[in-house]
Amino acid sequence: MTAVTVTDPPPARRRRLARPRRTLVLNAAAVVAGLAVWSGLSLTGIQGLSSPAEVAARAAELVSDGTLPADLLASLRRVFTGFALGTALAVPIGFLMGWYATARALIEPYVQFFRTIPPLAIIPLAIVLMGIGETPKIFVIFLAAFLSSVVSTFQGVLDVDRTLINAARVLGAGDRTIFLKVIVPASTPFIIVGMRIGLGAAWGTLVAAELIAAQEGLGYRMQQAQLYYDLPTIFVGLISIGVLGLVMDRLLLLAERRLTGWQERR
Repeated sequence: MTAVTVTDPPPARRRRLARPRRTLVLNAAAVVAGLAVWSGLSLTGIQGLSSPAEVAARAAELVSDGTLPADLLASLRRVFTGFALGTALAVPIGFLMGWYATARALIEPYVQFFRTIPPLAIIPLAIVLMGIGETPKIFVIFLAAFLSSVVSTFQGVLDVDRTLINAARVLGAGDRTIFLKVIVPASTPFIIVGMRIGLGAAWGTLVAAELIAAQEGLGYRMQQAQLYYDLPTIFVGLISIGVLGLVMDRLLLLAERRLTGWQERR
């Protein structure tokens, strides 16, 4: 019998395997460096700058009394609901605008008009029309996510290579097949980018949205801390929002890699 020799993976594969490890090492190094710079700046006596140790101690207090978990869940629920609804509506409308010129002519002026109005400017109107419950909070977050995602989806459909569409038609594909097999896969990277931008806009709108008679949430807690000059609590809120946003963004990137495995990556 001939012995089978196990060889090392080819160089390209070795590089692909090493890339995630290198990225994790660089990410960890960046976090450590950031904490070191933060600690150094806090030792210089800059007014209002809490040290990482003070912020960690305050976070432990808020966790132990149940305040931080309740605020995290409240804010995460609002952001996720508004983001999910905004994206769910933005994707089909973006496809509709990109695929049908008539729909584009009818809808695009409204989309572009509302894009120039910051979602925060809608808050007074939302309070008057929807009251002070959860609905106006979720609505302004929904609007921020929707306007970011719809434009990206619409542009993704427009930017699909016409050669791919013409080739599919030559091979006998109908409009439905072209849409499902060509347009949707080719525009998926644009959709994910729009969702990532929409996610950032949703978190960016959260603090202002929780101005609307909220009793819990990260934005509400930070606003209360501002009244009492409680800087460690403000830092805890900022870091919590950043970490949650980062985790959700990485989940979107993971979904993108699974949905667009056909793409070449650098």
